[in-house]
Amino acid sequence: MPLSRRDFLRLSGLVAASATVAACTPVYRKLAGDPSAPSPWPTLTDSNFAALSRMTFGPRPEERQRTAEIGLAAWVEEQLAYETLDDQPVYWRLQNFETLSMSANELLDWHSDLFDGVDMETVPRELAQATLIRQVYSRRQLYETMAEFWSDHFNISVEKEDCWYLKTVDDRQVIRPHALGNFRDLLWASAHSPAMLIYLDNQVNYSQHPNENYAREVMELHTLGVEGGYSQQDVMELARCLTGWTVKTDFWRGDFTFNPDFHDWGAKTVLGMKIEPASRAEEGVREAEQVLERLAAHPSTARFIAAKLARRFIADDPSEALVAKGSAAFAQTNGDIRAVLRTILLDGLAQIQPKFKRPVDFVVSALRLLNAHTEANGQLLDYLARMGQVPFRWPTPDGYPAISRPWMGNLQPRWQFAMALARNEIEGTQVEAPKLAEHSGARTPAEVVDQLSALLLGAPLHLATRDNLLKSLKDADDTELPTLVAAGLIASPAFQWR
Repeated sequence: MPLSRRDFLRLSGLVAASATVAACTPVYRKLAGDPSAPSPWPTLTDSNFAALSRMTFGPRPEERQRTAEIGLAAWVEEQLAYETLDDQPVYWRLQNFETLSMSANELLDWHSDLFDGVDMETVPRELAQATLIRQVYSRRQLYETMAEFWSDHFNISVEKEDCWYLKTVDDRQVIRPHALGNFRDLLWASAHSPAMLIYLDNQVNYSQHPNENYAREVMELHTLGVEGGYSQQDVMELARCLTGWTVKTDFWRGDFTFNPDFHDWGAKTVLGMKIEPASRAEEGVREAEQVLERLAAHPSTARFIAAKLARRFIADDPSEALVAKGSAAFAQTNGDIRAVLRTILLDGLAQIQPKFKRPVDFVVSALRLLNAHTEANGQLLDYLARMGQVPFRWPTPDGYPAISRPWMGNLQPRWQFAMALARNEIEGTQVEAPKLAEHSGARTPAEVVDQLSALLLGAPLHLATRDNLLKSLKDADDTELPTLVAAGLIASPAFQWR
């Protein structure tokens, strides 16, 4: 529902009242000044709150409490060992999403039987809903951030051809099993993924008419990077190796297959590696697999992946020293993602620079910190669409931007979301700001602001900022106050940063 003029002006007043908290700096304790009131929420140092904000989709009280108990480094290790963290509540919430466990062929049959024709929105919608539900409710927060990271790195848009159903299989078989595994295995799985082959046109890569799209992107975006030392000739030769890598279109439609009739059986040379002519189908497949092995172990790949991880978790422009440490960890462990991420986090968290929240970070952090119940249904996805980030719908192979600048405009949909969320106007999503204020023990308007700002921003506001915000709310009654405070804080400049 669009904001009314009255609501827009009121929310704008709240945002202006809290604008002194932050415009280009993160909102942590050092910006809050001396706390104006004790908080019932677990309190952390400014650096630890910043780190948790970067490694989660919004640090809930239980994550803050756990970090306060065992320390940040131990919390990181606990999250890296994600298999040991019980996530049954998430599995329970996903049990009615039938499409998540289906094969490609089953997805097509299911839709044909149910709708007497293929519905191209149900499958990707359930995948997006499931992704958001995991981000909101999972205890495996670092794992979920990595699943999102790799989904961007190996981007596939559900809006292209058969990717509308194949991406569900790719998410289940490629991204999630390998998100904290080995990069070689992840690259290997992605290269054999029908969703990836169709998204980057390798199903039409024939010996007589080569298509270089996937060969180019696997070097430029998936491994070496644009300055990684490959040439156009390397792209052309890898494309020749990949001829015949395609997707079944008849029985078991949507499965990977190799068609020897499409393959270029001549000798090739890729990155200085000579590949002799093959004579059997399995040898034809092995040609490209040899190159994948070389790419996964290449020093340029180590640096490229380390730099992207540092950019995601630490700063838009990470230090050269941190990237070098991450690259060295990649080389020493043969691409062990946990080892690289451990190095980036434990060596880099003290260097965190503010990052503007992407729409998913903004929406999910609001849901998590307000203890929302959500089904992540169509209305929530509509808000994300207005902000520019519905999961799995970025059209180009580079994935949703990881740096701040592209996201720093288009703020009105965020304000609209903040008010609609706080007032429970989003179907399938409920929050109870008054109960949160009551749970905190807040008795006065000032205490309500203190406690909700501590919950949402990590610390109470400056006294002057709090007083300005309260002046904007002088006409609000006691029952309306927590809702308006929550909306104003979520819409504030402070909450846009992490």
